[in-house]
Amino acid sequence: MGLLLDSFWRAAAYCLRPRVMALSLLPLLLMAALGLGLGYLYWDAAVQGMRSVLEASTLLAGFWSWLQGWGLGDVTTVVAPLMVVLAVTPLLVVLSLLVVAVLMTPALVALVANRRFPALERKKGGSFVASVVWSLSSTLLALVALVVSIPLWLVPPLVLILPPLIWGWLTYRVMVFDALADHASKEERQELFRRHRSSLLGIGILTGYLGAAPSIVWASGVVFAAAFFILVPLAIWIYTLVFAFSSLWFSHYCLAALQRLREERGERRLSTSDVVDVTDIAVAGGAEQGPAPALTPPSLSAPETSARGAPAP
Repeated sequence: MGLLLDSFWRAAAYCLRPRVMALSLLPLLLMAALGLGLGYLYWDAAVQGMRSVLEASTLLAGFWSWLQGWGLGDVTTVVAPLMVVLAVTPLLVVLSLLVVAVLMTPALVALVANRRFPALERKKGGSFVASVVWSLSSTLLALVALVVSIPLWLVPPLVLILPPLIWGWLTYRVMVFDALADHASKEERQELFRRHRSSLLGIGILTGYLGAAPSIVWASGVVFAAAFFILVPLAIWIYTLVFAFSSLWFSHYCLAALQRLREERGERRLSTSDVVDVTDIAVAGGAEQGPAPALTPPSLSAPETSARGAPAP
């Protein structure tokens, strides 16, 4: 718990550095262009298509009629943009994670390593190709989980639980590998995954919820449609900053855990080499001194005396 909290406040402090703020703007350019382009080309068609799906659903027809009976009017005009936002948000988050992992994470890991762990040996346990393959495979698994879980999003509690859990798992998988790729060997990385799995997964889930929080601000259908070109880049920047924070959190945690692991193994090797068996000391001492001299009975240099004190004849 101490390592978890220490890495948390250090990551929060690093987010205020000008270099980190500048790095968080780099993915924003690509994401803003992509978001604006998709919104300009497909927003109306996506909303109309989602509205048609909602109105054609026989399961939801009674629900819409019940809401209209309460004087809410055509609810699908508000729900359809909201559903489009909920469907597109995971894709934006996943793409933001990939952009951050490719562009920002190496720079942030180097920043943490140079400032806190300059003497930490770099064993190069993960190459760039391995990092890309690991990130793509993890992202593919997360996308499959998102697609499979979409029908469950209609249940109000699950839409607030499932996406952050999936994003958190993806964040945990990608960020830990990238944080340890340059410094840890493959065996050390696997050992840290095994030892700190619960804490690292907890960091991923927490940052997953932080990444989902901005969508609550601009998820309103009417407001989102009116301020699309302002809120989308702002939301993407918030996502990027959250991922930068998560990258810093994982970097501080993983590098500190790696340093402790090496110190622990160094102490164990030292204690094992310093402990010498007592029998080894005895054998070594006997070998140095040579064989012990044979015990001979004492010579009678003085004349023997009898019990009465007179000299023996």
